[in-house]
Amino acid sequence: MTKRAGILVAAGATVAGLVTAAPSTASTAPDGTGAAAPRAAAPLKWTGCGTKSYPALQCSTVRAPLDHDNPSGRQVTLALSRIPHTAKTSQGPLLVNPGGPGGSGLSMAGFVASSLPGKLAAQYDVIGFDPRGVGKSTPALDCVPKYFEPVRPDSVPDSYEAEKTARNRAASFAAACGEKHGDLLPYMDTVSAAKDLDVIRGALRAEQINYFGYSYGTYLGAVYAKLFPERVRRLVLDSVVDPDGVWYEDNLGQDHAFDARHKAFAAWVAKNDATYALGKDPSAVEAAWYRMRDAVKKHPAGGKVGPSELEDTFMPGGYYNGYWPLLAEAFAAYVNDKDQEALATAYEDFAAVDSSGDNGYSVYAAVQCRDAGWPRTWSTWRNDTWQAHRKAPFMSWNNTWYNAPCATWPVEPLEPVRVTNAAIPPALILQATDDAATPYEGGVTMSRRLKGSGLVVEQGGGNHGITLSGNDCLDDHLVDYLTDGTVPTGGGNGADAVCDALPEPKPAPATKAGVNMKGRTLHGLLGFRG
Repeated sequence: MTKRAGILVAAGATVAGLVTAAPSTASTAPDGTGAAAPRAAAPLKWTGCGTKSYPALQCSTVRAPLDHDNPSGRQVTLALSRIPHTAKTSQGPLLVNPGGPGGSGLSMAGFVASSLPGKLAAQYDVIGFDPRGVGKSTPALDCVPKYFEPVRPDSVPDSYEAEKTARNRAASFAAACGEKHGDLLPYMDTVSAAKDLDVIRGALRAEQINYFGYSYGTYLGAVYAKLFPERVRRLVLDSVVDPDGVWYEDNLGQDHAFDARHKAFAAWVAKNDATYALGKDPSAVEAAWYRMRDAVKKHPAGGKVGPSELEDTFMPGGYYNGYWPLLAEAFAAYVNDKDQEALATAYEDFAAVDSSGDNGYSVYAAVQCRDAGWPRTWSTWRNDTWQAHRKAPFMSWNNTWYNAPCATWPVEPLEPVRVTNAAIPPALILQATDDAATPYEGGVTMSRRLKGSGLVVEQGGGNHGITLSGNDCLDDHLVDYLTDGTVPTGGGNGADAVCDALPEPKPAPATKAGVNMKGRTLHGLLGFRG
């Protein structure tokens, strides 16, 4: 999790609109796990916490069991936000999540409510939340403050000693988490977070929730639907985690997908050679980028951008091509004008990790390392990473070190939830074909797992997080679904509907390059690596 860029459901005969609010009661999940729905929480007290962008925003908190199997034991506090419905008829709460794990969702309520058509948004209580351990929820995790302080060693080890140093660094992070938060780590997992959602539902006095999640939020929503299918009214999953790869295999898949997006960035720079003067051949542009990487290894740009920081800086371009003009400007300034400060500024905008980033990464590691098993034999990590690196050198080793604390995590892993579901209403799934963070296959797999779901594909799209970011075709499907539950059917090649991707961004000057502000705002909220 990094600092944001500076410039920026069942049951029943419930129809389109009516959700009767009622206290939750204890029940047993129908998945054979015996997971009990939490008891009714006390009514929420909302207070105004509006911002300039979202003046109607309200905030509250709710307490949930740290251990849901011991509901009367230690409690955690979950921070909530809300844009309340204003229509006479309410469709109930719409819980929104930006992903992660480790992403704060408090601002998402205002963003989603203001991005949907006013008449539709008025029918929902749009609810944002910080998951357990995150942000304003307490206790919040922070295993090793300033863990990403520059300049870090080169992510690609050039010797056994370099690899051993990096391994020890990752292991020390895992050990520090255990020493500092050992009482919390056994309960930092997606199942516990999903049960927290049901506590929120109960506190909202709603029999069912509507849910809209991006990225990791798609997995969280799918797990909730598995545990509490009768509680799901509508389910929107945008940029979908592959449930079959949680989490080691999914990260290996990212290595290749991000390399492909980095090549797409190089091709775009080459297409705009008149602006950037870095070469008309994509391979020449890519070679120039790797020469830049070699140069900052010898002399970190601005004293803070070595090769690892350079990878971190350009990685957001794999999430959102709206950042390409900004990244290309910094790239060209360094290569053509020897301007180190341009790279240093880009690093500060896209990759510098502040205290919220420290918190986000701590939660990311805690959840992913607990959710599922990771290889405990380091040779497996090494061999898999070198194999990926040979074909996809852009970030394979960087990604390995980001996840390497899981190799020595101090808490034993759980078995991943199998998210197949035939007991919920049709879900809406949206996926770009060239998404790097959650590759396309994940959306197809999830659509097959959720019976009756509708899969909307953005053909040729490479962004991660595709609704409410300027594509009217995608947003029309979202609006139709949130209006009355309509999902598309009858598409081909696994898709039920296909939308064309938005045009590629225009070149510099980046601040005046036909900026898609919807996309900038969304991707500022989603952040990176989540």
